[in-house]
Amino acid sequence: MTKSSSAAVAPPPSREPAAAGGPERNGPVSSQSSTQPKMIQTTALAGGNMANIGKSITLKGDLSGNEDLVIEGHIEGRVDLPNNQLTIGANGSCAAEVHAKTVVVVGKVTGNVTASERIEIQATGLVNGDVSAPRLVVQEGAVVNGGIEMGAKAKASQAAAVQSPAPAPFAVEKKALP
Repeated sequence: MTKSSSAAVAPPPSREPAAAGGPERNGPVSSQSSTQPKMIQTTALAGGNMANIGKSITLKGDLSGNEDLVIEGHIEGRVDLPNNQLTIGANGSCAAEVHAKTVVVVGKVTGNVTASERIEIQATGLVNGDVSAPRLVVQEGAVVNGGIEMGAKAKASQAAAVQSPAPAPFAVEKKALP
């Protein structure tokens, strides 16, 4: 009975079968399963499936899409995911202008980072450029070399950039001719 109930609930309490004497069955898989739940947790937190750009991939140009993305390779250009989460992984690097709903930096970004909701720069993260978001989390050990814009001011500038990419019109002074 306990084996069938633990088998039905095996993914969440993965610690119980290993402690209960199941290493012979789960021994080799446990090293893989310790990596897989992290991906599953990341997917669950992001709200859907995540696309992945692997370590050996280099992309030059504009990257846009409508799904969450993890970058472990190198991107040069522009990344635009307005409704999704972008994660720059530990091996990832971006020499790009980054725009997303949520940005998590574990690796390196050279360029401005703009998020409509949140930017998180983890302890190993490095950002060389300006960051702009209503909420910002910078862990101890993270490096930000650039300006920081937060709160209502950041939201207003993002909305203005999305609505009108052209600069604001200048006031023209009219003078009467003699």
